[in-house]
Amino acid sequence: MDDETEARLSIGPFARRVGLAPSALRFYDDCGVLRPAHVDDLTGYRYYEPGQEARARLVRRLREAELPLVDALVVLDGGQEAARSVLAGHARRSRDTAAAVQAAIEDILRDLPGAAETGAAPGTRARIGGAELASAVRQVAPAVAGAGVREEFPELGCVLVELDGQEVRFVATDRFRMAVRVLRADPVVGEPRQALVDASEMRDLASWALCLPEVTVAIDGQGVRVHSGDRTRTLPVHDGTFPDYRMVLDGLPRPRHRIITARGDLREALADRCGSPAVVLSTEEQRLVVSAPDTARATLRALSSGAPANIAFDPGVLLSALDAAVGPDVLLEMSSPTQPVVVRSADQGSFTTLVMPVAA
Repeated sequence: MDDETEARLSIGPFARRVGLAPSALRFYDDCGVLRPAHVDDLTGYRYYEPGQEARARLVRRLREAELPLVDALVVLDGGQEAARSVLAGHARRSRDTAAAVQAAIEDILRDLPGAAETGAAPGTRARIGGAELASAVRQVAPAVAGAGVREEFPELGCVLVELDGQEVRFVATDRFRMAVRVLRADPVVGEPRQALVDASEMRDLASWALCLPEVTVAIDGQGVRVHSGDRTRTLPVHDGTFPDYRMVLDGLPRPRHRIITARGDLREALADRCGSPAVVLSTEEQRLVVSAPDTARATLRALSSGAPANIAFDPGVLLSALDAAVGPDVLLEMSSPTQPVVVRSADQGSFTTLVMPVAA
């Protein structure tokens, strides 16, 4: 083994050295922002060299500033003047956004109910952050089915709560999209369990848990209990068979197209075309084109890899998936015009949304 090979670090040690999560490094590899120096042909393991640390740390700092990747690449690989212009523009927009967010949060805090119930939480249980629970519910709940579908399939109006190993999972689906959020927890006490809870109950729970530093989630024969200190919420569970989400995830084919673009730009393009039955997303030389009948095309800056993409979506369904995502960027992983499309971001690898394409 030569000195160069010895100096290489696998993804875990390199991630710790530069302050990035391994999932973020995999994401940056997929997007072409930070490629590993070597990938083992047999194992697929990624290896990095010391000379890549400066770029990785700059990527981390840019992401901490929530700079979209299409702009981050200008700072990483463009000239000094272009980098200054991009950063100044982002700082200006961030100040405007922060002021609006502060005003909204102050309104919400004034309206929060002061629920105070007591009780214990026996059974299979796990501890997670209250804000994490609220965030997970906010992300998956929009994927539950509407009233018409729930009449025939009541379980699709529920959120699946699952305690297993060191994870608490929240899953929802309306058959056309599916959202999965995984939270890391202290080791789960008890056997793996799952329960179906009505989405409206979960939304109420999210509001209640938002400001709590930590909650214990428990599932037993009586239902789902969530408590923090002397406060407890008990949620009734519903009968029914929830779709096997693991089989869906495991059955996803390898993506043939990867497209990353600014989430806000794509959201705006979809919102402008929500009256159309379908919008088509296609790639043209590092551009993402959004088109619909009787409307002008929107051309967005994007990073794309793989074969050219040309896939149609219900604009409202894809828009909802974008609203549930986090961070300034969105990554779309597509395999074919008839297979589910994965919507994810670098900022939260524990949240996955699947969206079914439609006929153009």
